[in-house]
Amino acid sequence: MTHFSTETSPLVYARIAGFLYIFIIMIGVLNGIFIDTSLIVPGNDTATAGNILANDLLFRAGVASILILYACVVVLSWALYVILRTVNKDLALLALLLRSAEAVLGGATVLVSFIVLALLNGEGYSGVFGTEQLHALVRSFLDVRTAGLDIVLVFVGLGGAVFGYLFFKAKYVPRVLAAWGIFTYLSMVMLGLVSILFPDHPVMIETVLYSLGGLFELIFGFWLLVKGVDVQQWEDHAPA
Repeated sequence: MTHFSTETSPLVYARIAGFLYIFIIMIGVLNGIFIDTSLIVPGNDTATAGNILANDLLFRAGVASILILYACVVVLSWALYVILRTVNKDLALLALLLRSAEAVLGGATVLVSFIVLALLNGEGYSGVFGTEQLHALVRSFLDVRTAGLDIVLVFVGLGGAVFGYLFFKAKYVPRVLAAWGIFTYLSMVMLGLVSILFPDHPVMIETVLYSLGGLFELIFGFWLLVKGVDVQQWEDHAPA
C-alpha cells in the first residue's frame, strides 16, 4: 500500500472543494437577494435604469462578486480533478474542462454588465438614443446576460454530472450522495436547454430546480468539508 504525505492527502483537496461549494452558493444567494432583486425591476426599464444609476457601487459590487464566484469555480474544479483523476484521468479532465468553460462563459456575462454601466454613465449615448430607447437597450443587455447564464448552466450540469459519476464509481463519498449529485446536475442541463428553447416557461420550474441544486451543493460541500473522502478507497485507486 502506497502511503501519502499530508501535503498530498485527498482530504486537503476535499476540504478545499467543500469550502468552495459553500462559498460559491453563499455568493450566488447574497448577490441574488441583495443586488439583482433590489436593482432590477421586471417590466419596468426606467426603474431598473434608475436603480442602477443611483446604486452604481452596489451594481459594481455585484459584478466583482460574480467574478470572484467564477474564479472559485476554477479552483473548485481543480480540487475535484486532483481527487478524481485517480479514478479516470480522462473523465476527470473532461469535467475540469467543462467547469472551466462555465467559468469563462460566466466571466463573459460580466462584460455585459460593464456595457450596461457604459450605456447609463456615458454622456455621449444620450445624444444618440432617447431616454426610453436607452433604458430599453439596457434591459436588452440585461436579458442577454440572463440568456448567457442559461448557456453557463449547461456546462455546470455536464461538468458536475461527470464529477458526480466519478464519485459514484469510486465510492469516495456515499453513493446515494453521488447519485443525487448526478441527478441534480443533469436537471441543470435540462433547465438550461428548456430556458433556451422555451424562454416563457413557468418561473416555478427555475425556482424549484435552483433550490434543489443549491441544497445539494450545500450538503455536499459540508460533507467534503467535515468528512472529506474515503481515504482507503482513494489509496486503492491511486497508482503505486
